[in-house]
Amino acid sequence: MTNSAAGKPNLGRFGSFGRGVTPEQAKEIESLGYGAVWVGGSPPAELEWVEPILEQTTTLRVATGIVNIWTAPADAVAESFHRIDSAYPGRFLLGIGVGHPEAHAEYRRPYEALTQYLDRLERHGVPANRRVVAALGPRVLKLSAQRSAGAHPYLTTPEHTAQARELIGPSAFLAPEHKVVLTTDADQARQVGRKALDIYFNLANYRNNWKRLGFSDDDITRPGSDRLVDALVAYGTPDVIAARLKQHLDAGADHVAVQVLTRGDKLVAALAALAGPLGLAPDA
Repeated sequence: MTNSAAGKPNLGRFGSFGRGVTPEQAKEIESLGYGAVWVGGSPPAELEWVEPILEQTTTLRVATGIVNIWTAPADAVAESFHRIDSAYPGRFLLGIGVGHPEAHAEYRRPYEALTQYLDRLERHGVPANRRVVAALGPRVLKLSAQRSAGAHPYLTTPEHTAQARELIGPSAFLAPEHKVVLTTDADQARQVGRKALDIYFNLANYRNNWKRLGFSDDDITRPGSDRLVDALVAYGTPDVIAARLKQHLDAGADHVAVQVLTRGDKLVAALAALAGPLGLAPDA
């Protein structure tokens, strides 16, 4: 089945990406004008943390970035989707993905497993336009447009966003993630960035994607070149960071999930500093 764009998700231009956002933080993030919170990691199928966030907010969307198909059974995920959507219609976006072969012993024929998972979600009535797929390479990007609302690429660049838009066409939803460090000190930003990137250097999916983007073996070898870190982690003044994030929109993104690399208790303040330069309209 091919997804129709009759139903592109509306998450606004920018959202916050992180782990463990509290309902109280979500309420503040919404008040700043962000359209969504993306919760990373591989949450269990029950998704019990979603309703408390939606309960504390009024228009904010919640998205998973991502539910892992190897650890969260599709039937249970579909049940959770319907529970959430019944209580908060239209405010939850289900992001799913195949994870990484290095992390899952079950990781075999991932493309086939992903299509089977999408089949099961479909049989259980999860609408195509209410799910997105974590996608980096051409084959899964195309699948995301055919079988879901679109793609949620992680750890990429505006150049990748442009390539992805070309592959998935104009009607599919495209929501890349981009990391941010609020500092004008390049050395400090790169230190923080490298710490966040460290776990990804041994994951083939990311390494292969960076090579497709033109980075060399030297660039993508731990701890990563300055060129790679600067491409993946935006830093500088809020205006400079906002300009970098907007490059994704210019390249064809519908929405950008902004991952601020900071302590949880500083997240809202960092997002507040970016809200104005990003052109967000805070609640009166």
